[in-house]
Amino acid sequence: MSEELNLVGPRLRAARRAHDLTLEELAERTGMSVSTLSRLESGKRQASLELLVPLTRHLGIRLDDLVRAETPDPRIRRATIRRDGMLIAPLASEGAPVHTDKITYLPGRELPEPRTHEGYEWLYVLSGKVHVRLGDQDLVLTRGEAAEFDTRTPHAMTCAGFRPAQVLSIFNESGARMHVHGAA
Repeated sequence: MSEELNLVGPRLRAARRAHDLTLEELAERTGMSVSTLSRLESGKRQASLELLVPLTRHLGIRLDDLVRAETPDPRIRRATIRRDGMLIAPLASEGAPVHTDKITYLPGRELPEPRTHEGYEWLYVLSGKVHVRLGDQDLVLTRGEAAEFDTRTPHAMTCAGFRPAQVLSIFNESGARMHVHGAA
């Protein structure tokens, strides 16, 4: 356990740097002195909940992220979801801030009614053809093409052709609810 406590400082420093914050900026935002934060990061000061809670809250990390016992298994093991002519294979862990899915659009389904929701989506066609209606545009994307759009624009997608189409789709939490759960 003491070896894990020795890693709190370097992990804290890495989180601060990932947010592109200086010692001074983070110390000011969390109400602690620069020297206290510096000593925490270097391991010269014992980490306490009183110090770590405001830091983790500001950095958007969990206490567990600072004291995890080992490197977690990076593999994603989530079930494929079948919904409305699509197979959705999640490629990111549950609760990830950015959701990435491999979506297979099965042939034979009409283009659904366009919907809107908060968020932004990026997609890349891995195989096949995808019919995309975005506002008043009707597009057919083929293998190797990418698109990005504000999901507040009415949009709908389906397979274009007689073979399944696979896309890599990346979206935020709002987009995940729409694609996986069908909520608008």
